[in-house]
Amino acid sequence: MVEYVSANPTGDLHLGHARGAAYGDTLTRVLSYCGYDVLREYYVNDAGHQIAVLGESLYERYKQALGLEFDLEKIGYQGKDVIKLAEKIAKKDGNKWLNDDSEERFDYFRKIGRDLELDKIKVDLKLYRLEFDHYQSELDLYKSGKVENVIKELKISNYTYEKDGALWLRTTDFGDDKDRVLIKSDGSLTYFTPDIAYHKDKFDRGYKHLINLFGADHHGYIARLKAAMKILGYDPDELEIKIVQMVRLMANGEEMKMSKRTGNAITIRELCEDVGVDVARYFYISKPIISQLDFDLDLARKQSNENPVYYIQYAYARINSILNKQSDYEVKDSYPLLKEEKEISILKHLGEFEGVLLDICKIKEVNILCNYAYKLAQLFHSFYNDFKVIDPENIELTRERLALVKATGIVLKNVLNLLGIEAKDSM
Repeated sequence: MVEYVSANPTGDLHLGHARGAAYGDTLTRVLSYCGYDVLREYYVNDAGHQIAVLGESLYERYKQALGLEFDLEKIGYQGKDVIKLAEKIAKKDGNKWLNDDSEERFDYFRKIGRDLELDKIKVDLKLYRLEFDHYQSELDLYKSGKVENVIKELKISNYTYEKDGALWLRTTDFGDDKDRVLIKSDGSLTYFTPDIAYHKDKFDRGYKHLINLFGADHHGYIARLKAAMKILGYDPDELEIKIVQMVRLMANGEEMKMSKRTGNAITIRELCEDVGVDVARYFYISKPIISQLDFDLDLARKQSNENPVYYIQYAYARINSILNKQSDYEVKDSYPLLKEEKEISILKHLGEFEGVLLDICKIKEVNILCNYAYKLAQLFHSFYNDFKVIDPENIELTRERLALVKATGIVLKNVLNLLGIEAKDSM
């Protein structure tokens, strides 16, 4: 199981989410391609404070839609989509929820607000060519009793203790730098507690290996989460956590932080509309996720060989153009006429494709697939510029070179599909 993105359903996906999204999707494509049974999961944080704020914001806008007084200070989310949804609720339900302080009202506005934001997120994920097999609700973990049960299980493990009115877990026994609070002195749970229940549930669903993509601010979570799994009797080595480092969007040598359109953080949708989905995905996964990334917007916008995405796609378009002109190639046991150094270099690189995929499955670094694609394009462009593929005066050599071109096209298209990038027939 690979869990990634998992952004709170309280707003749009932004540039920080885009890196983990592209990385996670490419990784799952490679794992699936290599024969692994992979589940892509998005964890929906719908039980916390932010969702409550969203629900309250929606309720105040609902009162506004009915022409009544509302409390602006209670509106933590100022988006136009919240206003529009509140107007729909007012039209459908009338004054049904006015002066209603019941749990039913609270749940209703929280759920409908979450659904609104999650639907928006799904639209942007689809634009970015991402699909998830399962969306796991945090709230469902509470309703099913899994959070309560994991607390009971931890209590009988002999690794909990009470201090200052709070319940602590002795994670230091398993490599954490300090023990962690499960239940605070006021009786409320820390974020850590439902996270333990969630990861126990992942193992209990039968998944043998878990991969998580966490943001750079979650580095301290690794040791405590692995400790909790060890305490519960699971193998902590089967929980693999990758940290996705920060991204800076650069233009004209300066960092861009805010959207010109909204004044807020730049969203995935805005970036895709600016440079295209292909470029956005490639640039995000072209560097190891353990290192910070400067996204060069000026380079991303270029429609020339300086842009690596254009350069790779142009190689595939060239291949397609050659094969459209002449498709007379045959599969043979040997190709004795392919003996030029540049032909041999392509053949060797094609032979390395399987090893590259196996390396990705082992070390979980997908940027090496970008490196492979770029080098293959480089080798092909160099060969194409130096040699004539179709030579009417040498039919046998033509056939062997056409087979080489065809093989290069097959591998390059497979690589582009794994990267989630379009293999363009013409450019």
